[in-house]
Amino acid sequence: MTVYRRGLRLLRAHRRAVAALAAWSVVEAGQAFLMGYALARALDAGFLAGRARTGLGWLGAGALAVVVGAYGTRRVYGGVAALVEPVRDQLVRHVVARGVREGDGGALSGLTQQVEIARDTFAGLVMVSRSFLFTAAGALIGLCSLDPLLLLVVAPPLAAGLALFVLTLPPLARRQEAFLVADEEIADHLGRICPGLRDIMAAGAEARVTTGAGVRIAVELRAARSLARWGVLRVVCLAVGGQLPLVLLLATAPWLLAHGVTPGALVGALAYVTQSLLPALQNLVHGLGTSGSRLAVVLRRLTPDPPPTASGRDGALRTAVPPTDSTRAPQTTAPPNGSTGARGTAVPPTGDGPRPSAPLSHPLGTPASSGHAPDAGPALSVTALTFAYGPGGVPVIENLHLRVPRGAHLAVVGPSGIGKSTLMGLVAGLLEPTSGTIQVNGQPVHGRAAREEPAWIQPLRGPTACEQRVLIPQEAYVFTGTLAENLGQLRPGPVPEAELRAAAEAVGLDGLMERLGGPAAAVDPRTLSAGERQLIALTRAYLSYAPLALLDEATCHLDPEAEERAERAFAARPGGTVVVVAHRISSARRAARVLVMDGRRAVLGDHEELVERSPLYRDLTGSWSHALTASPRPARSGSRRCGYGPRSCA
Repeated sequence: MTVYRRGLRLLRAHRRAVAALAAWSVVEAGQAFLMGYALARALDAGFLAGRARTGLGWLGAGALAVVVGAYGTRRVYGGVAALVEPVRDQLVRHVVARGVREGDGGALSGLTQQVEIARDTFAGLVMVSRSFLFTAAGALIGLCSLDPLLLLVVAPPLAAGLALFVLTLPPLARRQEAFLVADEEIADHLGRICPGLRDIMAAGAEARVTTGAGVRIAVELRAARSLARWGVLRVVCLAVGGQLPLVLLLATAPWLLAHGVTPGALVGALAYVTQSLLPALQNLVHGLGTSGSRLAVVLRRLTPDPPPTASGRDGALRTAVPPTDSTRAPQTTAPPNGSTGARGTAVPPTGDGPRPSAPLSHPLGTPASSGHAPDAGPALSVTALTFAYGPGGVPVIENLHLRVPRGAHLAVVGPSGIGKSTLMGLVAGLLEPTSGTIQVNGQPVHGRAAREEPAWIQPLRGPTACEQRVLIPQEAYVFTGTLAENLGQLRPGPVPEAELRAAAEAVGLDGLMERLGGPAAAVDPRTLSAGERQLIALTRAYLSYAPLALLDEATCHLDPEAEERAERAFAARPGGTVVVVAHRISSARRAARVLVMDGRRAVLGDHEELVERSPLYRDLTGSWSHALTASPRPARSGSRRCGYGPRSCA
């Protein structure tokens, strides 16, 4: 069904509002009729006939018509609202239902914005089209009442201009849609680029990204030029329909006067053309030519036929399986029973008893007792984990099985937005899984407990499972106080200075500690760089009793040497386990196992296996390596050098 048929159906559905609007439009258009007619009668029957009082009376009637027309205009706005607001409500209901059905919050936000565009544009179109219709009718009736010969001079060019304008509307709408699509392509492209600008710089992919953006800008430029060329025809329409009648009236004035047209009627005709027809035609051409085509495009995009639902949509994370030589086809089945549970192998927990593990001791000799008996199970066990943002959303993680033994060092890699931080948030308890279970050291993780306080404080105050893990996010939190208070925040009591200094030396905070004046020095977070704040947060987590450390790009503001030192410190904690969201090839190579998340399935293996058998990992490591060799940059403390080119892995 076309937009025009939908418009007609809309008018039929709101007949009362249309009738009221038409009635007040007649009142408003009364001034268009009386303006020229009263001026003609004031000249012919008044001033030219020597009856000034009669002439003034007709002029007064014209002025009164202007006042009545202003009142009609005031009531017209209420009639437009009565017609437009139900249309907006209907669009909102349709769009909200569509957004909930598709489960796309970003698209819902964009569509509701388009609803407001449609509402405002529709209201403007109703105003200009209604105004032209009734104003032109009043002016043409007035010309005919003055002398039919005047109508023969004015009506043909006016009709020709309108016909030409109507013919330009379909191609103008198509070019308007092409321009809008090109503009949205640029916005979508920039929306994906801007969050990864630092990664693009680190990977040396500036030229590649610039080329991609340049192509889209060139497409929009061509669409804008094509739209502008067709916009020139609007000037032609105005010249033919609005200005040519004025020229014809002046050119045929002697002939009109010779055939009985009075001077007053000729002046009234000029008033009709200049004061009524030409302004109304200008509003119609500019309003309908731009806003009308835009409204047609927006309505077509707001009310398309719903696409058929399909199973197995891309973007969902499937079961993690060992890499194979086959293509990365979607896989939804769980690994077979009896798979080996090697370090970091992604398999569901089996019924066999876990390997025994010694109770965790703190790296510096302090017992890591958190008030419960140590568990000999894996450090992290994920079973059939599925998570989606919203009940109708596409799963970001779907049917994931993962087992990480104690003491393991696991790196997680994949493109931006693929679900790496989501996985870390689920393990930390910041998010509630849609389905599946998560266990840390044999204790279940419940997302609700994490909503009451930050993840970095949970090892101290949360339930038993929360005492087993600590999350270090990308943006580290440092509060005003002493350095010792910041570093010991996750410990139940004061940390001895010797232990603070040893931890600082292990993680790489010792230089900053000495510059600040030791553990007792006051810390002002505003004076610290992002890298210095990350070092403090890393040392705080290192000093905690939590055996599982989750580094969600927690070293992204450090140079490679500082990052390596910090990661090796966490990996060397006796009995401790570290899971790192890697943003450098060196970080992934340091890990014993690497989990590759690519939106269709998760692949687990060591570096050599994945380079040989995982196309995505080979792509990422190739981009990382190219960035490090082709665009070497001096490393700086507090700066970030994460590298990958075509697909962001942050």
